[in-house]
Amino acid sequence: MCYNCGPSRRSFATLLAAGAGMAALAACSPDTRVASPTSAPSPSGLQTAVPTVATTTAVPTAAASEPPSSAPPSSAPPSKAPPSGVLSQQFSLSDPASQWVIVNKHRPLTPLQFVPPDLVQPRVQLAVSGEASLLNSTTAAAAEKLFAAAASEGATMTLASGYRSFQTQTATYNGYVSTRGQASADTASARPGFSEHQTGWAFDIGDGGGACSFEPCFADQPAAVWAKANAFKYGFVVRYPWMLNEITGYYYEPWHLRFVGVEAATDMAKRGIGTLEEYFGLEAAPGYP
Repeated sequence: MCYNCGPSRRSFATLLAAGAGMAALAACSPDTRVASPTSAPSPSGLQTAVPTVATTTAVPTAAASEPPSSAPPSSAPPSKAPPSGVLSQQFSLSDPASQWVIVNKHRPLTPLQFVPPDLVQPRVQLAVSGEASLLNSTTAAAAEKLFAAAASEGATMTLASGYRSFQTQTATYNGYVSTRGQASADTASARPGFSEHQTGWAFDIGDGGGACSFEPCFADQPAAVWAKANAFKYGFVVRYPWMLNEITGYYYEPWHLRFVGVEAATDMAKRGIGTLEEYFGLEAAPGYP
């Protein structure tokens, strides 16, 4: 698998139409369509809607202050060996305050109603307001560098969906269940307590042109193309890669970025490893137990 080679809009659409995939599914599943970047709200007063729970001590980040000058990701066959002993710092895979926490259909958050204690609004172009414009402080700082670097190379990103509380995820998921049934809902939306958005370590991007938000064709937009090739330099991975849904539980989401730190993200890219499950030696999580 070529880490930097994504399907074209035409090939993605053809595959979906042939029945090999479903519509691009959402671990993200925002309950409203992202607004145009030109209508991004004022940043004032947005943290007032966020619960103030601070029960977890934040884990020190391994992110470097500047992106490394490493080569682009390799196209060599992926190594399945976990990074134990390889990286200079190790973090918990279970603590939601850890930048390596793994949240998937087999691994709920503990506690289920976890709230990051350090939610802030990053200084980036917003396409959302309220809690969705917030990230934890480490992710926010890295996102500012990511967005600035993308803009300097002609790719304008917007923050399309950030933090999502347990209560918001509950309402979103229940909406899917009421209209589609639980089996279908589980293919389109994370259950409450099973979403990366609740951790503050993940967010969705939009393209500055406003095209193809949360649609398969987003993979061809400048923001998505740039992020796929460069996000690792700033500590981010595309969490749900192309054709790896049998491992992650979600179809390709070129808009969903997850912070794991520069060292781990770069190591994954160099070794051609596409998913966090493979990288950390965890079982695949295609569905709920």
